[in-house]
Amino acid sequence: MTQTTAQGLSPTTLPRSHPSASSRGGLLHALEISLSPLVGVACLWALARAMDGGIHPEYFILGLVVFALTFPGPARLTVSARALVIDVLLSWGATLGLLLAAGLVTGYLRAYPPDLLMAWAVAVPVVDTLAWLLLRRAAPALVRLQGPPDRALVVGMNHQGLALAHSLKAAVFNNIDVVGFVDDRSRERLQTDAPFTLLGRFEHLAEVIHGQRISLIYISLPMASQPRILKILDDLKDTTASIYFVPDMFVTDLIQSKPTLLCGMPVISVCDTPFQGLNGLLKRGSDTVLASLILLGLAPVMLAIALAVKLGSPGPVIFKQRRYGQEGEEIVVYKFRSMTVAEDGPNIQQARRDDKRITPLGAFLRKTSLDELPQFINVLQGRMSIVGPRPHAVAHNELYRKLIKGYMVRHKVKPGITGWAQVNGYRGETDTLEKMEGRIEYDLDYLRNWSLKLDLLIVLKTIRLVFKDQQAY
Repeated sequence: MTQTTAQGLSPTTLPRSHPSASSRGGLLHALEISLSPLVGVACLWALARAMDGGIHPEYFILGLVVFALTFPGPARLTVSARALVIDVLLSWGATLGLLLAAGLVTGYLRAYPPDLLMAWAVAVPVVDTLAWLLLRRAAPALVRLQGPPDRALVVGMNHQGLALAHSLKAAVFNNIDVVGFVDDRSRERLQTDAPFTLLGRFEHLAEVIHGQRISLIYISLPMASQPRILKILDDLKDTTASIYFVPDMFVTDLIQSKPTLLCGMPVISVCDTPFQGLNGLLKRGSDTVLASLILLGLAPVMLAIALAVKLGSPGPVIFKQRRYGQEGEEIVVYKFRSMTVAEDGPNIQQARRDDKRITPLGAFLRKTSLDELPQFINVLQGRMSIVGPRPHAVAHNELYRKLIKGYMVRHKVKPGITGWAQVNGYRGETDTLEKMEGRIEYDLDYLRNWSLKLDLLIVLKTIRLVFKDQQAY
């Protein structure tokens, strides 16, 4: 993986942003940024149905404009009731003023009944305030729905690291449990009575992360410690934990790097999933819809393939193999059996050209990628995504994670049926270390640059490759 020169970034230059989804859970974060925009649209459409007989095209268009102007909405969960009311009134006043000005200039204001617009102007701030108060009451339960708290480790028991730990502990809707710190200094030298555990030295970092099941790492070291930070980052290349910088510095190679505020303190993500908050909901929603449609549409084809596999050679129809999924968790992946063997042990040989283990039907299935169709069931189960880094057998993972730095970072997201590497020439056998390194670089590039548009491009490229690619066997 390529490294470039470290750059300084002062906390004072960080843009204001919403609290990280990691601190509150993806569902609550998505509701925070969507609540006010949805209230504005919902009030308009409800009044249109009640006062004008239905949601006519002009109301539909105005609703889309309102949502575009107000999304993402502000985070208001932790502000006082008085500050909430003032912020709602000011925000809605600014939005309404802009809409009225545009309506007057363009003449479109005449398309809407004045009494409806007046009712809408009054209803939105009232409903928005009540919605935020309701969300505030429901927030603790929504945080609990995300599952157990993320276990966090702070690297560097200094003033800034302790301030972050105290902020996380005091946060009202926090879903993070600070397990402790690592630091090369003893507690006596640290001269602190903070109620946090010192779990070891920097050299024990990997063991602490594994033993304590850490999922979030916050590096709080001074800028002058750049060589030490680079060494720590090297040591962390084999972990799936999300990594953030707390101090005013910045080091590449970064995955989904972005500045954010965590309990009022600026942090910079070093290695994080792109599927947080709304992005996570969009990714999961598109996966569920597309996988359902594909399974329904191709059900006759899959039944015919299953029958052909069963009649063609002895053995199970579905080949199940253990792979590593998101966060390095083991999952079971389904494929139509294309070989005379079903290997899933510590030593697995990749399929090669003219491999004698591949059945005649299996050769066709692998060439056309039809053997991958059962993995759409994995997508519905939530184990996989349609687009993402291809899952490797557990035995291959254990080999390459020792040989390629950053290999395990690809497990920050769910594995995919197809991926950016596969449509860029890395489909099929990776019989050399250089080929696997190339595949991993494309996987990490996908994490850095993910968008729904990129997913769609990969799906279209995959369809084209199915008909002409000769590298899979």
